Amino acid sequence: MTGKFITLEGGEGCGKSTQLNIIFEAFKLTNLHAIKTREPGGSPGAEQIRNLLVNGEAGAWDPVAETLLFYAARLDHVNTVIKPALAQGKYVLCDRFSDSTLVYQGIGKKLGEEYVLSLHRQTLGNFMPDLTIILDIDPETGLKRANNRRGGETRFESMSFDFHQSVRAGFLSIARREPERCAVIDASQDVQSVQTQIIATIKQRLGLHLNPAAAA
Repeated sequence: MTGKFITLEGGEGCGKSTQLNIIFEAFKLTNLHAIKTREPGGSPGAEQIRNLLVNGEAGAWDPVAETLLFYAARLDHVNTVIKPALAQGKYVLCDRFSDSTLVYQGIGKKLGEEYVLSLHRQTLGNFMPDLTIILDIDPETGLKRANNRRGGETRFESMSFDFHQSVRAGFLSIARREPERCAVIDASQDVQSVQTQIIATIKQRLGLHLNPAAAA
């Protein structure tokens, strides 16, 4: 039995990491074997590349070089962590995946969607998530949330407001193009309401009845 690959996507401050942790606990409470992971990162090699990508000045990398780094990390992550877990029948819950590169670099940094899609095909073929949950939030609200959290990984948060508006529009565009894979949830709601909608979406799309976990 092959597992399912579920990704959470969205702009800065949308609450992906919080919701991923809560949903992971819900899988455990339901006695379903799952792992949680993240991008960039998720494997030893990819975590080394993550440090290059999320720290430093906003303009530290040329968009092409940046995208190539993301896909180098992603290829290692998929081959060493995600695919082996799926082959074991586990559910893989991931904080960001290829949609983020398509939106942040392809659209936000104007590299072009076709460039990113072509690179994806060359490295990962047609490998994509079974379900992508897009947590949608107004960039102004999201950036305020992001600025209130701890941590030094602020490279993308420091980019222009127009950039973050393009990111939001990009995610919503993907959701419109691929409604069978993507579901959009209003992330401006409280944590419990967002969790409830994510669990309902997983039930509807994948037929899984998760036991809700306590909100963080």
